[in-house]
Amino acid sequence: MQSYTIGQAARLLGVSPDTARRWADAGRVATHRDEAGRRLIDGKDLAAFSVELAKAGGNDEDTAGSHTSVRNAFPGIVTAIKLGDVAAQVEIQAGPHRLVSLLTREAVEELGLEVGMEATARVKSTNVHIDRV
Repeated sequence: MQSYTIGQAARLLGVSPDTARRWADAGRVATHRDEAGRRLIDGKDLAAFSVELAKAGGNDEDTAGSHTSVRNAFPGIVTAIKLGDVAAQVEIQAGPHRLVSLLTREAVEELGLEVGMEATARVKSTNVHIDRV
């Protein structure tokens, strides 16, 4: 399973590393240490926390500024995957934004998408495309 540093988690959650560190210190998101002593967050834990944070209405930082994407790219974390026989639904939490993409099951399997992994949703018109990071 993929794990994220505090800095990576902060970027995915749309907050500063200091805010992510405070949340970890307060026990809001579970961490563990790697062999180098860095604090890491398991991907599934980060995915669950990002959904909880979005449902709670955002984060502790100033949200007055707008959240924008560069060229309609929304880097985030995969929070849910629903596989059918042919089609699939993938949800990504990109900061305060929840994006859902419908794609083929084959595409999900080829990308190796799993809950907790980093991915980028790309939006063009009414289509959302998923890129594995």
